[in-house]
Amino acid sequence: MTPVVYVAGGGTVRTQRLFDLESSLFFGDNLEVLRQLVRDDSVDLVYLDPPFNPNATNNMLFRHVDGSPAAALIKAFDDAWHWSIDSERSFKETVDGGGEVSRALRSFRELLGPNDLMAYLSMMAPRLVELRRVLRSTGSIYLHCDPTASHYLKLLMDAVFGPANFRNEIIWKRTGAHSGAHRFGPAHDVILFYTVSGQYVWNVPYVAYSDDHLKKFKHNDPLLGPFSDEALTGPGRRSGESGQPWGGHDPTATGRHWQPASYAYDKYRAVTGEDLATYPFLERLTRLDEAGLIFWPARGSVPRLKRFLVDQHGAPAQDVWTDVDVINSRAAERLGYPTQKPLALLERIIAASSNPGDTVLDPFCGCGTTVDAAQKLGRRWIGIDITARAMEVIQDRLGRFYPDLHPALRGIPPTIEEVDFLADRDKYGFQQWVCDLLGIQADIRRGADRGIDGEIVRYEIGGTVVRAIVSVKGGAVNVTQVRDLRGTAEREGAQIGIFVTRKPPTRPMVLEAVEAGLTANGIPKIQILTAADIMDGKRPVLPLPLEVGERASAVEDAVATISSLAERRGA
Repeated sequence: MTPVVYVAGGGTVRTQRLFDLESSLFFGDNLEVLRQLVRDDSVDLVYLDPPFNPNATNNMLFRHVDGSPAAALIKAFDDAWHWSIDSERSFKETVDGGGEVSRALRSFRELLGPNDLMAYLSMMAPRLVELRRVLRSTGSIYLHCDPTASHYLKLLMDAVFGPANFRNEIIWKRTGAHSGAHRFGPAHDVILFYTVSGQYVWNVPYVAYSDDHLKKFKHNDPLLGPFSDEALTGPGRRSGESGQPWGGHDPTATGRHWQPASYAYDKYRAVTGEDLATYPFLERLTRLDEAGLIFWPARGSVPRLKRFLVDQHGAPAQDVWTDVDVINSRAAERLGYPTQKPLALLERIIAASSNPGDTVLDPFCGCGTTVDAAQKLGRRWIGIDITARAMEVIQDRLGRFYPDLHPALRGIPPTIEEVDFLADRDKYGFQQWVCDLLGIQADIRRGADRGIDGEIVRYEIGGTVVRAIVSVKGGAVNVTQVRDLRGTAEREGAQIGIFVTRKPPTRPMVLEAVEAGLTANGIPKIQILTAADIMDGKRPVLPLPLEVGERASAVEDAVATISSLAERRGA
């Protein structure tokens, strides 16, 4: 992989960090993951079901793998629900950004004041802005919520995506009879469907016909099964062939003309393999009759076209969904996750608004129903969640149904406990997290990596090229690994080696690093950082960058250096 090259004043030549083309799980706050790791115009469909229920039962989601409460995450969840300094900060950041979203939030604040709902809307606004950024121009977004906040969220979605791009408010009947205290029983959720533009992916979803509609297929063909009959004529007289008598009937006498539906042409081609349109018009009717596709009612009635049940997709889905049941206690897909949605619900959304190979993103992926449905339907996917429990549930779920699938686990864990979980669960994900926080391009090879997990090339004052290689260890560590890093740095011609460990270094490791000595300008040749150090903001000591006036020529030199190093590493 290409190393990162630093020049003066933050001017950095780097390969943009973004998710791999294969499906990935991202572990961390979705706002930070979106901002740092997902590029513009890269996603085709977003589904999100952000939690909007402040009761304590949701705290069960925010637990460590051993079942103990993750206090920092519970606090973060509570902060999203209750007005706090974090809510105020999020509100100010969005309002300062200006535009329609700023105006919407300011209006909400005037109407609602600094209350719990306002905290939630302030949390949602910047996330919706980021989701709009990552969506392609042909993309769609479905926001799942309950009626408590749906009207506010719709106004917020209008501000982000534009009122003209609102497509549907979908009502999902999620439960049957449900008693309510002095009100009608709440039985539905709301799904807000928006697109980025007027040109978007749309595959018409169909649902099963009602019993009343099925009664229309009251006839039976011995070969093709049940069929209904529909008009073979259209209103209005014609002077051409379509207005001439055929089969003993003159359509002009009743003010009509022969007009077979397009279905007749498609069905004729399917039955005979011929194109009906190549024949003279009246002969088309004869050919249809010979193929058994015309229905002759009682004597004296006008012949009609047969429409077979086997050819019908079903009825086009409307904006009220009553046919997708909630997950019952015995369902095979049930995981015991309190906010779990049925797979059929996500399959309908994904099939309607994306195509195979497209990328689907769920920033609150919970127990992974979206990524499961996307995988099943042949889409790429990105799942983001802030809890270790969600990562565990999703990986176990995918492992059960897709044993050959090994999605990457990446992200920005919010606490050191979650960093430990990431390292235990996916060592490559831990390496990627380290490189992301250090701001370098990871060189993760699932196999022999020659002791290098990342690389930095920096031009120091005076034009000297300084290379630093990074080695990341998520498991047990010892002095031999530090000694190996020294050897690798010498072999690669790097002046600095950076050893990042999840666990605290031993005394012999520290002594080995000290014995490596300093570079000519006084920088330690071997530096050891822990994961906790990195979370606390500590970074490697590196040479000072070039002066601003030297930046342009340095960039050219940097690109040449990158090419040379890449060729040497690939040899």
